[in-house]
Amino acid sequence: MILETNRLLLREMNPEDDDALFRVIGDPENMVYYPAPYDKAGTQRWLDWCLDCYARYGFGLWAVCLRDTGEMIGDCGLTLQNIHGETLPEIGFHIRRDCQRKGYAREAAAAVRDWAFRNTDYPALYSYCEHTNVPSFRTSESIGMRFAFEYPNETYGMMRVSVIARGDWMKQDSRTR
Repeated sequence: MILETNRLLLREMNPEDDDALFRVIGDPENMVYYPAPYDKAGTQRWLDWCLDCYARYGFGLWAVCLRDTGEMIGDCGLTLQNIHGETLPEIGFHIRRDCQRKGYAREAAAAVRDWAFRNTDYPALYSYCEHTNVPSFRTSESIGMRFAFEYPNETYGMMRVSVIARGDWMKQDSRTR
């Protein structure tokens, strides 16, 4: 699986991506909205989960790579998540700290949104984050998602959920063609 944007390539992760992934999810500042950054063993579990998602569903969090160099700078993709007791399709993204504030998360998330609506039957796509994670929910809003609701989570505290319905995406998509 490869998605291409103007500046990025999204591809399936592989076992050799463990160090690049650790630079993203092992960074304490990058993971400030998580209970803790991931250690090497946690990073390996994350990578194994991604590989399992590809095998089970045909999608998951993909490696986000710079198109010019191939360097992996994060992950972004579609996963099935427990959001307030329901299993829902979620667009998730994590970009290495030194590559943030350059529009990469938005570019990758928009590509995943379009792929998901073109290749799955899901009537809506979701994104969720800790409710004070302004960069994350602003990225979701930048791809057409809107605030849906908040709910308490034992591990993460209050969670903010954003959603985009297929019909709303189709209206947006038709205007950009």
